[in-house]
Amino acid sequence: MAALKRLVDRLAAERCLPDADMLALLACGDGEVLSHLFARARAAREAVYGRDVYIRGLIEFTNFCKNDCLYCGIRRSNARACRYRLTEEEILLCAEAGYRMGFRTVVLQGGEDPWFTDERLCRIVRALKAARPDRAVTLSVGERSRESYQKLFDAGADRYLLRHETATKAHYEALHPPGLSFDRRMQCLADLRAIGYQVGCGFMVGSPWQTPADIARDLAFIRRFEPEMVGIGPFIPHRDTPLGAFPAGTVEMTCKLLAIIRLLLPNALLPATTALATLDPRGCEKGMLAGANVVMPNLSPPDAREKYALYEGKASAAGETADALSDLKKRMENIGYRVTIARGDHRSFPDGEAALTRKKGEHDPCTT
Repeated sequence: MAALKRLVDRLAAERCLPDADMLALLACGDGEVLSHLFARARAAREAVYGRDVYIRGLIEFTNFCKNDCLYCGIRRSNARACRYRLTEEEILLCAEAGYRMGFRTVVLQGGEDPWFTDERLCRIVRALKAARPDRAVTLSVGERSRESYQKLFDAGADRYLLRHETATKAHYEALHPPGLSFDRRMQCLADLRAIGYQVGCGFMVGSPWQTPADIARDLAFIRRFEPEMVGIGPFIPHRDTPLGAFPAGTVEMTCKLLAIIRLLLPNALLPATTALATLDPRGCEKGMLAGANVVMPNLSPPDAREKYALYEGKASAAGETADALSDLKKRMENIGYRVTIARGDHRSFPDGEAALTRKKGEHDPCTT
């Protein structure tokens, strides 16, 4: 136990661990060691971001998807999915309602829907920025060409979330059909970084066939890539997919990994995801106490939220009413944190100034 606590302290000091030590920490289930891990993670988070919790308004604007990922409820071949697309007007109305409640970031998330061409998406991004110039726009719309990413960035998009899913190529291929490429996913992340986005990657915890060595490789990739955001959540099966019979990941491992990632990347923006809240009514609070500092309430119309079913039993995480947001604020206050009205940029992009500079053409040439 003392040796494992020393590993936690070493991770906090050096922001990395040898593979064998990381595997030992991943295997640890001792409550005292985990309490120490979570305390060190909270200290690292509070040293950078204080006790602020950043809120992002999530708009799930399409559940059409050209891909057929084996775990996903909106996969192309799921004939039971009730498909929808929000109109540009609906998206803007959701975003404006969120802004008036205090959301200074909007996240547009959807399947890889060919109907939303560069022209259509750029028009929506420009409209969002024109309506509220102080609002950050985050996109989560999957793999696109570098040219497409550049157009969206030039239209005003600030951030892009693209989970790498797994840093183990064989595992990636087990979770995805032929035609989706591990190398292509990694290239997309490199393109996003080179263009100048605040970039988010991440993975599912407890996905089918995932091993501790796979998770260690994920953590090594995250440390090497140094994303501005890391989105992880427990795998939750969907019955209408080929992987629907597999067990879900756990809240416990997800929180442990949130804490480890916080120590690897103290400046990272880490959400307590909806999947965490789906498995545990206090999942959001547990994620915060493990080092998270972002929550993403759902601003989508209620009927759209029901249809955007990546997995079974998705928690509503509703943010579309003032009462729901007030409840979230109280829950955060009860654990010593506070919801703040701010864009909530990564510390390397203070108040969005770095992002605005890059929009003028001073693109960061760094790669993975």
